[in-house]
Formats: sequence, C-alpha cells, structure tokens
Amino acid sequence: MSIMAIVATNLKRGQCIQYEGERGVVLGLEHRTPGKGNALIAATIRSFKTGKTKTIRFASSEKVDIVETDRQKLEFSYSEPGTYHFMDPTTYDTIGIDEDFVGDAKNFIKEGQVIEILFIEGNPVSIDLPDTVELEITESSEGIKGDTANNPTKPAVLETGLTVQVPLFVKQGDIIKVSTKDNGYLGRAN
Repeated sequence: MSIMAIVATNLKRGQCIQYEGERGVVLGLEHRTPGKGNALIAATIRSFKTGKTKTIRFASSEKVDIVETDRQKLEFSYSEPGTYHFMDPTTYDTIGIDEDFVGDAKNFIKEGQVIEILFIEGNPVSIDLPDTVELEITESSEGIKGDTANNPTKPAVLETGLTVQVPLFVKQGDIIKVSTKDNGYLGRAN
C-alpha cells in the first residue's frame, strides 16, 4: 500500500485520505481563518467503510495521509446473480464486482454504459455515477384525462427496475432523465 503525506492546505477534492483509522474520499474543502489562532481546513469526507459523510478539521500545517488510488472508466457488460460484470474498454478485460458493493447504483446503470470506479489496492471502493442518467420507461399506466390538479404523477418502471414518479403525459417507451441523487424525474431526454 502506497501512502504519502501532504500538508492539509494542499488537499484537493476527489483525493482519498486515511484518517482516524478509516479511508475516505474528500468531497469538499473549506479554508477557515478564525479571529485568533491558525487557519483550519474543514474537509467533508465520505467513508469507504460506512458510506457516511462527516467533516474533519485539520490545522493548515497538519500532515494528511493520501492513499494511492486507481480510477478506471469501465463499461457495464451484464449482471448475474450476485455479480455485476464490467469491461475495461482498452484491454477488454472483464472485472466482476459483488452485487452488494454495487448497491443502489444498479438502479442507474445499463448495458454499454461507462461508469467510473475507484480502486484501492485492486479493490473497488467507490462507484461514481453521473448526476443524471437517461433511462427508458418499460412499464407505466395511462394517465387519467382531465386529472391536472396539483401536478399529478404516476409510477413508472424503468429499464433497470427502478420505479419513479412521472407526470401523467409520460408514457411507456419514453426515455427520461433521472437524478441519481434522489431518484427524481427531471424531464424527457432529447
């Protein structure tokens, strides 16, 4: 395992660090200078172990351990019970990733889609999804004509199996944009 230490003021968003016995990715940084004393760096970090985020404060001159990582853009090939298979588009090597690790990301990935996966020591630690994805509606009931009070919605099942609420005018076969943050309908895809 390769770890190098840098001064907290040199931390960057997206870097992976080791802190308090855990590892995580830096999601955000804020430089704070209190009225008295030294400057502080408040880093928002998502733990690889728990998936939870928390803010950790470092003195500006404090050393922070950076963990060497490998970000790979991999194409989703197929899934089978318990495993999702991704292919490296340059070498055509296939990597099997445990379904539990893929977690809710499975609701947003479809065959042929390229996803960025972060590896530490050859083990996947994070799947980075885009903020929005375009997915086809495979199942949706007809809206009730004349029902326009309070922006009514209906459930729609997407090609990945995810169910989202959509406006009544959206129908089966439409391709829609969906937020990967809150599973929300964002509009029809062009």
